[in-house]
Amino acid sequence: MTHPTPFGLHRRSLLKTSAALGAASLLPGLPGLAAAQGGAKKFAGVTLNVSTFSATYPKLLQQWLPEFEALTGAKVNFDAPSFPVYNQRVDLELSTRGSAYDVVNVTFIYSSRWINSGWLTPLDDYIRNPNLTSADWDLNDFLPGARAPETGKDGKLYGIPWTAEALLTASSRFDLLEKAGLAFPDTTDDLVKVLRAVHKKERVAGFVADNHYGWTFVPYLHAFGGDVFRKAPDDLFPTLDTPEAIAAGEYYANLLREFGPDGAITYQPDQVTQALKLGRVNFTDAGQLHLAQLGDPATSKTLKTVRFGQVPKGPAGRFPGTAVHGLGIPAGSKNKEAAWAFIQWALSKQTTRKAVAAGYGSPARRSDIDSAEFRQKQVINGSDLAKLSLDAIELASKTGHMKYRTVSVYPQIDQQLNKAIELIASGQLSAKQAFQQAQANSIAELKRAGQKL
Repeated sequence: MTHPTPFGLHRRSLLKTSAALGAASLLPGLPGLAAAQGGAKKFAGVTLNVSTFSATYPKLLQQWLPEFEALTGAKVNFDAPSFPVYNQRVDLELSTRGSAYDVVNVTFIYSSRWINSGWLTPLDDYIRNPNLTSADWDLNDFLPGARAPETGKDGKLYGIPWTAEALLTASSRFDLLEKAGLAFPDTTDDLVKVLRAVHKKERVAGFVADNHYGWTFVPYLHAFGGDVFRKAPDDLFPTLDTPEAIAAGEYYANLLREFGPDGAITYQPDQVTQALKLGRVNFTDAGQLHLAQLGDPATSKTLKTVRFGQVPKGPAGRFPGTAVHGLGIPAGSKNKEAAWAFIQWALSKQTTRKAVAAGYGSPARRSDIDSAEFRQKQVINGSDLAKLSLDAIELASKTGHMKYRTVSVYPQIDQQLNKAIELIASGQLSAKQAFQQAQANSIAELKRAGQKL
């Protein structure tokens, strides 16, 4: 009896060819694959077009592409534009069922729209097929909470997660709090108290955040008892003009206005990370993918002063943000089998473990998260980022408060939240005016999108 390898080739031929090629030819991404193909290169002549937004994991994959190409014979064109450019470009491409891409990132906030519109390929048949997927690839190793947003209403899986991220709070200059006799802030009231004590001490601004407020602000919206929709995913009437939402907006915009550095409302994720690494800003809320970079001894000046914690709880409780991104195959792809081979390689245990070894800070495989190598890197100046993240993801799965983020119309609301916080923080509108405007614009946007309210 022969045993199939990841690309439908059998152990007998693998062993036969291994001897011919020699151990040195076995590439580390998928053991035995190059040998199993016997030099025939199963996907020779195929050109795969892969697109994701720019982030740490895709950048590693781009570096390692020669490995996949040597294994399979396929050629890969891999582009990774900025997050908003990627989403706009791929949303348009998928909506036309075009064939420009073979592998795409299934963006969290678009996952419901792209999956339930039939714009992506269900992966279940590929995963179950022993001629296409080896048993040890181990789908169940991916966190169940990370697979859920990649699953359609039909129960089928449409994306394989490469990141499971939680929004956490960081203090790059926790030493300033210690000098003031203050603890890490646990509540929204604590955070303001701390910021008033340490803002501008040693010329360090108190707070800044990525200006994607549809991500960074919403934990505060929930903490104040507000929500994005009346009850996602069943009732998508926006609820941005409630007293709770307006109070949360006033609170959050004031963090930026009173404690932010110059130009606070223009900060992008990498700028936030850099400001914290240089110790120019003390507090932020960001995904652990970015926060893990503060533990880099080569580039972080705040490695020995940083501290991490959960996002603060408010009158209604604590509601950390979580996000999952995966790799999927567009329905219009002409190279689906090769695309699945790429996804297998990109998210094989060998590749994800290699990424962890290279410092990747947000894996979605449980075996990576539990590995000693990863856990050691995640403990930064006494804070265990991995545990904080897992606790946040578990809390989010229990409360279900992240359901708002994967509904098909969230991207429209997301833009309104970004605009509302900017208008308040810049002093152009009051919180009440800005959120009433966001509510009216959201209703109009959803009606234009055909949403029944």
